[in-house]
Amino acid sequence: MSSGKVILNRPQKPYFFYGHRKPTQNRPTVRGGFFSNRQIPNNSSHPTAASQPHFDLEKWDPDEKLNQRLPFEKDPSEKFFLLAKKLSPIARYIVDAFRKHKHWNLELVADLNRLRRVTPKLVTEVLQFPYVDPRLSSKLFHWAGKQKGYRHDFACYNAFAYFLNRANHFRDADQVPELMRMQGKPPSEKQFEILIRMHADAGRGLRVYYVYEKMKKYAVKPRVFLYNRILDALVKTNHLNLAMSVYSDFKNEGLVEENVTFMILIKGLCKDGRIGDVLELLDQMRRNRCRPDIFAYTAMIKVLVSQGNLDGCLKVWDEMRRDHVEPDVMAYSTLIMALCKGNHVDKAYELFREMKVKKHMIGRVIYGSLIDAYVADGRIGLACAMLKDLMDDGYRADLTVYNSLISGLCKAGFVNKASKLFLEIVKQDLVPDFDTVDPILVSYAESKKMKEFDGVIEQMRRMKVSVINGLPKFFSCLVEKTNGVAMPLEIFEHLKKDNLVSVPIYNSLMDALLRKGEAMRALSLFRELSNSNLLPDSMTHSIAILCFVEAGDVQEACTCYNMMKEKSLMPSVPAYYSLAKATSKIAEIDAAVTLIHDCLANFDDSPIEFKYAIKIIHVSKSNDATRVVETVNEMVEQQCFPSCVTHAAIIYGMCKHGTMEEAKKVFSEMRELGLLRESDVIVLDEMLVEQMKKSAADMVLSGIKFFGLEKKLKAKGCTFLPS
Repeated sequence: MSSGKVILNRPQKPYFFYGHRKPTQNRPTVRGGFFSNRQIPNNSSHPTAASQPHFDLEKWDPDEKLNQRLPFEKDPSEKFFLLAKKLSPIARYIVDAFRKHKHWNLELVADLNRLRRVTPKLVTEVLQFPYVDPRLSSKLFHWAGKQKGYRHDFACYNAFAYFLNRANHFRDADQVPELMRMQGKPPSEKQFEILIRMHADAGRGLRVYYVYEKMKKYAVKPRVFLYNRILDALVKTNHLNLAMSVYSDFKNEGLVEENVTFMILIKGLCKDGRIGDVLELLDQMRRNRCRPDIFAYTAMIKVLVSQGNLDGCLKVWDEMRRDHVEPDVMAYSTLIMALCKGNHVDKAYELFREMKVKKHMIGRVIYGSLIDAYVADGRIGLACAMLKDLMDDGYRADLTVYNSLISGLCKAGFVNKASKLFLEIVKQDLVPDFDTVDPILVSYAESKKMKEFDGVIEQMRRMKVSVINGLPKFFSCLVEKTNGVAMPLEIFEHLKKDNLVSVPIYNSLMDALLRKGEAMRALSLFRELSNSNLLPDSMTHSIAILCFVEAGDVQEACTCYNMMKEKSLMPSVPAYYSLAKATSKIAEIDAAVTLIHDCLANFDDSPIEFKYAIKIIHVSKSNDATRVVETVNEMVEQQCFPSCVTHAAIIYGMCKHGTMEEAKKVFSEMRELGLLRESDVIVLDEMLVEQMKKSAADMVLSGIKFFGLEKKLKAKGCTFLPS
């Protein structure tokens, strides 16, 4: 006491106040003394400025995954704890135990046994919590059921069914009624309703019917509402026959249909095209004094329109008139646009006049549909009259309507009127594209009015439309319409004077020349393009490969292919197939197989013969001619008849993995099956011998290189070794 210090006699054994409990933010540790020494841990996971690395803008890559994340991301467990706050304390204890142990083990059971009792309400609460391992929740459900005097209630079973469906164990959820019966709690309609609703929302129509059959097994009779859910689920999943069988049970139960019941069935029958049954149900609705309203009829028409059943639409429309139901704008619009697309423009115009008489508001879409239909029918005068009606009603025609009219005028030979309409578009400050002027340009090109042609091009330039990007489509239209290449080539030479050519234009012309059998002229264009300032793309090279093969110059085709590989360009599938066939015919088996591998590696839609070629090479490892022939027969069953590519694959596989004798057996059996001629077998035998010689020579050279004998053989005057 002389020192003036106060000495506290603290107990040696720590208790609650002085214990060394790990501090938390809500319960800090107090170490004692005259003043409280509160220690609050810093749980902030946000990085400080000092801990962040130095940011270098020059090295920053926006595509890097690290830079695509937010600088302060939320803790992934934050959502878990936010939801856990809504749980009761004991339920939160169970969820925390699951989170702590992660597996069902003795330690977890010991933590659960510390609770005096787990009630059905607690089990329901835990099952409804989403962020828990489904296996643990399922174990808890069965563990709780083993408690003495415990019985699950209906809410617990319902939560268990929802939980199984949430965990994608819907088949197990369907067994909950059996579990309820075994545990002395027969299922009611509510349990089956839950299962039906879950399957219906997930689009599992057959599962809905399975639960319905189980309801009949348990003698549970659904109400009309539940019948409607079952019928709707079956109709939406295209199980109309099952829906009609359920409707038969509905009638046998003596239940009375609602409007919803009829409409569900009618929609399904409309979708299936059974108009006769639809009319019968409509008569039954009239007898039951529940006639469909305009919304029901519009829904029927929409379903029939989606199936392209215009005759059915008109029959339903007549039934609507019979019921004295006045169609609204939506019903008129749906049917008119469907009739216009189905080339029933006269009937569509009748309905249009009805709308005019009834003073309905007619949308611009209806006008556009009628104009398109008249243009497609070749009645351009009526289409122009419809445009006048459109403007008289206060609408402004859009570019789609003008494009349709210009196309129709050009087809009818009124290119001058189409040109005036084009100038009208320009006056209205609309920006036309090449879909607008392509018909005009084609018409001027056909009549060789190059001055007017240049005028349209100049007008598009003034409007800052990319002429270079639009002309390739014009050439495609010109080639398709003229069915030749003479006129497109003349226009091409004319445009070259103004430097209005591009690589896509060259591609279009080369492709047209190739299809006309003029491969040499196409190759002259290819050489001209290669010598110009333009860079050929992959399509150009692919067409060139096809032209070289067509001209019989396989060596140049291979050179072009190698050039593409050097430039990291990808040949097209037809180029691969043509070059593989060409190399197979000249006995370049290794090159053909390499092309097959490259094509399959780069394209999912590779020729099916390439896929079978790889399978043949793989089957050849067995050195069994019968298995190879079976693969060829399988290919023939797929309507893919073997060509020289298949023959090359057989030769390659047998030379690498099999023997010449088995390869000759394959060709002999193919000749017996009518897949080869006698002359083909002789040629293939010679190719087989040559390929076997190449394979043997390659093996000898590989052995010489492996043992380092090249220098010794060259010193002795050997000249056959490659330099």
